[in-house]
Amino acid sequence: MATWTRACATTDIELDELIRFDHGSQTFVVIRSPEDEFFAMDGICSHEHVHLCGGLVMDGAIECPKHSATFDYRTGEATRAPACINLKTWPVKVEDGHVYIEI
Repeated sequence: MATWTRACATTDIELDELIRFDHGSQTFVVIRSPEDEFFAMDGICSHEHVHLCGGLVMDGAIECPKHSATFDYRTGEATRAPACINLKTWPVKVEDGHVYIEI
């Protein structure tokens, strides 16, 4: 059964940035869009299993720091090679200045 898990405070992430969140054996990234919306997706690149937390956030996507693959952070879609496997996105809610992921 999925539960809402606190990932971070809203103030932990600047606009158009991301933060890594580990929960158990899973790694996520939480993204704050330029429109001040929050998103969450798997935090490991599907191409070579590199942490995305060091990647660049721009134009609705995260660029992997190793081989420049990109993923749409709203849908998890792999949008640039060498990645061709999409990442899972996770429901997010914001309450009282905290970001929660439904895991």
